[in-house]
Amino acid sequence: MTMTNDDIISPSRSRNEQPKRRRAAGRGPVIDQEGREIPDPSLRSQFEGFQFDFAHSSANPFGDLTREQRLARLDALAKLLDVAFIVPGTKFRYGIDGLIGLIPVVGDIITTAISLWVVREARALGAPWHITARMLGNVAVDGVVGLVPVAGDAFDVMFRANVRNVRMLKRWLDKQPRL
Repeated sequence: MTMTNDDIISPSRSRNEQPKRRRAAGRGPVIDQEGREIPDPSLRSQFEGFQFDFAHSSANPFGDLTREQRLARLDALAKLLDVAFIVPGTKFRYGIDGLIGLIPVVGDIITTAISLWVVREARALGAPWHITARMLGNVAVDGVVGLVPVAGDAFDVMFRANVRNVRMLKRWLDKQPRL
């Protein structure tokens, strides 16, 4: 009589026998002899009606905003990123994009991610592909040139990709008929 692989791996049961259920020490899931968890059907019925609805929740600050509110938020973010501060005694403006960009590589990745969020919001507002493509081009130029150590940071301050993108989006939205 030869032994099969099943007999070698688990000699305590035959092929046709169902795995025995045993409860782990204390509370916890039901575990079979192979150590696999067996779902408890009584738990499933308790949570079937439970779900999160973030789109219509009052806790979600981004859920139900009007077009004007979204534009105001994008405009405020673009100004914060690109022209929030003034160098004392001059008319030279810069934003946190220029400051965060001083951190090598990581700062440029962070500011590029924020700029990409502006493009995503523009797309959510219904901007067509040619507007979003131009916006992505501005973000790409800002991100790639910003990686250059000193000259890139100066370019970040002067180029102002976020203000350009929001201005471009506003111009396109002004041309659209109001529904």
